[in-house]
Amino acid sequence: MMEGMLRLPTVPALRRRVDRWAVSPRALDVVAALFAFGLMCLDVPGLARADNSLTGVTATLVLAGGAATLVLRRRLPWVPYLVALGLMGWLHELTMIQFALYSIGRYRGRRAAIAATLLYVGVAYALFQTPGWPARHGDTLSDFLSLVVPIGVLAAGVGIAAYRQDLVRALEVQRREAVAREAVQEERISVGRDVHDLVGRELTVLAVRAEVLAVRARGESHRKDFEELADTARRAHLMLNETIVRRADRDAATPGLEGLAALASESERMGSPVELSVAEEAKALSPLRQAAVHRVVRECLTNAAKHAPGLPATVVITVEGPDLRIEVRNPLPKTPPDPAPVSTGTGLFSMEERVTSMGGTLKARREDGCYAVTALLPAGLAR
Repeated sequence: MMEGMLRLPTVPALRRRVDRWAVSPRALDVVAALFAFGLMCLDVPGLARADNSLTGVTATLVLAGGAATLVLRRRLPWVPYLVALGLMGWLHELTMIQFALYSIGRYRGRRAAIAATLLYVGVAYALFQTPGWPARHGDTLSDFLSLVVPIGVLAAGVGIAAYRQDLVRALEVQRREAVAREAVQEERISVGRDVHDLVGRELTVLAVRAEVLAVRARGESHRKDFEELADTARRAHLMLNETIVRRADRDAATPGLEGLAALASESERMGSPVELSVAEEAKALSPLRQAAVHRVVRECLTNAAKHAPGLPATVVITVEGPDLRIEVRNPLPKTPPDPAPVSTGTGLFSMEERVTSMGGTLKARREDGCYAVTALLPAGLAR
């Protein structure tokens, strides 16, 4: 009975919960609080000897309470910041303020970090002017500035850098989601056209056959049935056409060759100039193939901007006999970009899937100091 009432998690289930918690933001906040507390504990002997009415035990408890506020650093980073200012004024403790300034820069951005750093320096300077400021923290103003200012600026600067990196990751995730949504939309358009071409043809054949049978059954009792069957097939074909047309109208904004200029401009704004060449014949491609061209070029330019920032890229789109040729080249950088680009490694696979699904091929290679991507797919143009 008691076992049924108290169902304790099994070891694998408990391990999975621990693993999920270990990589959660809350766990990182707890680790930060413990780390700050551990560093401040190194100052406990000095705090106990100072004239602040604290013993080793009470000083440890005070520092533990201050460090515990760091678990709020994501939602309420100003709370540990104010606590850090209080510890600095009461116990002359500078460790906590480093974690607090980093947290403000990381989770509130540059303006908040600069304001918090200036306030910290102002408060520290006011404390420096009081008789109780410890001599070991600076006998002169220059000694004071060389100690206090670098602590605040470095902590806030690292936090701001982490904040910007978080924004880059978030934008990259949004871009991947947008690409995935567009790929799904393009696939729906492709499926709709396939349905129109294949099912529509069968409906047309059905209507014609029904009309032929109706003529042959003239004067017989089944003639009316064949005529109704032909009318039904024609109505179904009409509904199918209207549905595809409405879908095409809603998706008219799907980019094609006309969107390549915008891609080139966007790449140039990121510092990577693009030389774009599009054959006049290519403008007669079907919207589906134009969307495929846009997809390949966009992914190539994105990869070039990430892996070879600042270097030019060349995009050439030509029609060679029955094939459409897409070639994108960019020079390889002499040294890898620092920091390393955020990438899922699925861009090339996604492009290859898109091209092969239309009966084409895609090759990516390094040659003559350049990275080249070449896609060949049926142009579908009448000759």
